[in-house]
Amino acid sequence: MSVNDGLHGAAGAGPDLGRRRALRLLNAGFGLIWVFNVVYQLRPVYLNDLFLRALAARPGQAAWYAAYTHRVMVWVQALGASRVAMASAAIGALLGLSLLTGRWLRASAWLGVVYTFFLWTTVGHLGGPYTRGATDPGTLIVYSLVFLFILLTLDDGRRGRISAELTEGDRNSRYQAARVLFGLLWAFDAAWKWTPFFLHHPDTYLVQAQAGQPEWIRAYIQFFIDVIHWIGPMVFGVAAALAETVIAVGLLGGWGLRLILPFGLLYSLAIWTTAEGWGGPYGAVTGVGGDVLGTTIIYALLFLYLIVMFRRPPIGPRPN
Repeated sequence: MSVNDGLHGAAGAGPDLGRRRALRLLNAGFGLIWVFNVVYQLRPVYLNDLFLRALAARPGQAAWYAAYTHRVMVWVQALGASRVAMASAAIGALLGLSLLTGRWLRASAWLGVVYTFFLWTTVGHLGGPYTRGATDPGTLIVYSLVFLFILLTLDDGRRGRISAELTEGDRNSRYQAARVLFGLLWAFDAAWKWTPFFLHHPDTYLVQAQAGQPEWIRAYIQFFIDVIHWIGPMVFGVAAALAETVIAVGLLGGWGLRLILPFGLLYSLAIWTTAEGWGGPYGAVTGVGGDVLGTTIIYALLFLYLIVMFRRPPIGPRPN
């Protein structure tokens, strides 16, 4: 285990109490994201049209996956697309309520893992197609990871409260699991950043994010497009690929987490406000499919979970 690993342990009630409060705030923040999603899911354009159309396989995806989504679409049509969409929104509302109140966290987190993973395989299209221009495995699998993080913060009791009595070893093991899972996600992302298309055309994603945005967001994104052109797209592409590789290696190995975690948080927010256009535009549906705020805002949330869980090693010489 890396010397950087660990959770706030039993060193004192103060730090542990602060950690639990911070985790409750993060859970509540995730709950607010779900409330936002549900509001957009309840719009008529989503219930009556977008939900069913979102199930269709995208061009470039494998034949077996197209057959799978076709079967799901037939099933949804048989039940009634608007009814299924409403049921999906109801599940989202239950998840949001649990996260906001802290009630039934274990049950809702497991439900969230299964539910978002299923959505990832259907409306999320497994994050694909993984063709030229792909950059990540999609949003819904990241939602699943947040729910797994929440499960790792709960005690082993039936009520599933935020842990206060786990041993130091259990805390460290859970923290390692969380950072390695997140590190694997970043490794996948970083691999796509080393592809020729991204390295030569990183500004393409920012240009696409400007469509339909308010003037101030277009101007904000344009500033970064101009910066990319000034330093050179290839230079910027390599820098971004290196940054994501460093984040992945740091998370997987547990190295330099004092720097990796805040850097990853800021990097994720930078991507969200530029290449993802703040998750918008926020019209009849969101710019990212009508049911999510974007991908890297959830990455930022995961970094916050790790920052709260992280225990800084002592500074100075160790006692003999």
